[in-house]
Amino acid sequence: MIEKDIEQLLCEVKNGETSIEEAVLKLKEAPFEDMGFARPDFHRSLRQGHGEVVYGQGKTNEQILEITKKLLAHGQEKVLITRMSKEASEYFKENMISEIEDFSYDELSKIGIAGKIDAAEGIGKIVVATGGTSDIPVAEEAAKTAEFLGNKVVRLYDVGVAGIHRLINKEAMDEIMSANVIVAIAGMEGALASVIGGLADCPVIAVPTSVGYGAAFGGLAALLSMLNSCASGVSVVNIDNGFGAGYLASMINHK
Repeated sequence: MIEKDIEQLLCEVKNGETSIEEAVLKLKEAPFEDMGFARPDFHRSLRQGHGEVVYGQGKTNEQILEITKKLLAHGQEKVLITRMSKEASEYFKENMISEIEDFSYDELSKIGIAGKIDAAEGIGKIVVATGGTSDIPVAEEAAKTAEFLGNKVVRLYDVGVAGIHRLINKEAMDEIMSANVIVAIAGMEGALASVIGGLADCPVIAVPTSVGYGAAFGGLAALLSMLNSCASGVSVVNIDNGFGAGYLASMINHK
């Protein structure tokens, strides 16, 4: 049961259309269901404002489909599936039934979406910036997550410090200065977050990526660099966690 369902139920009780006893029975509906391999959370949107997200990596194609169907059947209007393989998306499309009217998949970000994305309703815009082109898959995970959650997203790709003029030109600076929150994504030494943090007057969410040569240690060098940023207002999420950055950016942009 989601928030609007509870509001409707309370209105029915108030208007005498539903008895208190009937309402209590509906409210006692289990907040989750044990499917054997998963326990989908049906009250996530009531507690946090958005429904449960399905993490696709490590799950079978059948599990992803069944969990998504279960969430939709219990009132969740749309489901975001992260780290979804192309094979899983193809299985999903082949086995879609009436519960899933719309489904889209982006191979670059490995994001699947069951349901329609609502129009942007956030306070302002979220800028997603990358140090290089190799960081775009993580950036797209962040951007598509934010769009799924109802935000306007502006993309600034390949504006890293190796060519700082690409970041400080008027067009890019206008976007940075007018953003409500910025997601700065970079591998290698991860310097982009500090540079943007020193330019912007809004929160900056830094995302280290696993892009880089041996001494980058799979993103650890960028992570430590971002954690040690001297720029104020910079927070850091885990390596390659575009989803976490996009979700946090959405929360900031809706406050």
